[in-house]
Amino acid sequence: MFADLALARRLERAEGTSAVRNVEGRARVFPDRGATWTEIAGAYAMFDGPDSPVTQTFGLGLFQAPTIEDFAAIEAFFTGRGAPVLHEVSPLADAQTFTLLNARGYQPIEFTSVMYQEVGRAGRAGQVGQAGRAGRAGRAGQVGQVGRVGHEGANGITVRTVGPGDVDVYARTAAEGWRESGYADFVQDIARVHAASDGIETFLAELDGRPIATAVLSMHDGVAHFAGASTIPDGRRRGAQNALLEHRLRFAAARGCDIALMGALPGSASQRNAERNGFRIAYTRIKWRA
Repeated sequence: MFADLALARRLERAEGTSAVRNVEGRARVFPDRGATWTEIAGAYAMFDGPDSPVTQTFGLGLFQAPTIEDFAAIEAFFTGRGAPVLHEVSPLADAQTFTLLNARGYQPIEFTSVMYQEVGRAGRAGQVGQAGRAGRAGRAGQVGQVGRVGHEGANGITVRTVGPGDVDVYARTAAEGWRESGYADFVQDIARVHAASDGIETFLAELDGRPIATAVLSMHDGVAHFAGASTIPDGRRRGAQNALLEHRLRFAAARGCDIALMGALPGSASQRNAERNGFRIAYTRIKWRA
């Protein structure tokens, strides 16, 4: 599988679909927020609130070359809601996209390593097997269907799908992992949105029965989008995120996915951990702001 335009379209549409599910979930859970989305020139434009990282476009220039009129329509969608205009653009987008970004005064403000692996060839994802062995998503069919109850991994870590009665503890756990960074309130809200969103699976990792980490999975067109990673401070370096990664790989493989997708800050610990676990960089995406 090559990091070409066909792959970029699958990856960007999968992440865009995750954002659609997030926005639609937000509209149900927090209707006063005014969350909504639209499609213009093949790009998904998301509004999740003026300060939300979900408020941006996905897939601009990948599915068709945007025109000046397309840019104007997208910009009106955001400015009419009091939000900044942000486009996260793959380098495989049509060249006209970048010409118009420059002509309209956009500046690059952020980079993301878009990472993937073929689920059928997934590499080692930590010591999470029932007997303390590293699992491979390529063995998912032999391991059996990963159910909603989850499985027990090494070091006392267990992973399970979040049920209706677990939403509060899931949201609190996710928030605690981001409290030091000042994003606890936002993450707690978005965790509740994820738990209420159609098409988004949420997972909880526990150490000896104590919740310590969370993660999210959204599947579209055979692509499993991994997001929502959070670990409480005193639960770190225990293997919780590796266990969550392995569980989601098996979960996705059992449901027919052939690609796993995640994003990371270039050069970050998250990127290094992903590469250790079989992910590779498809391309570096740039976020542009007007």
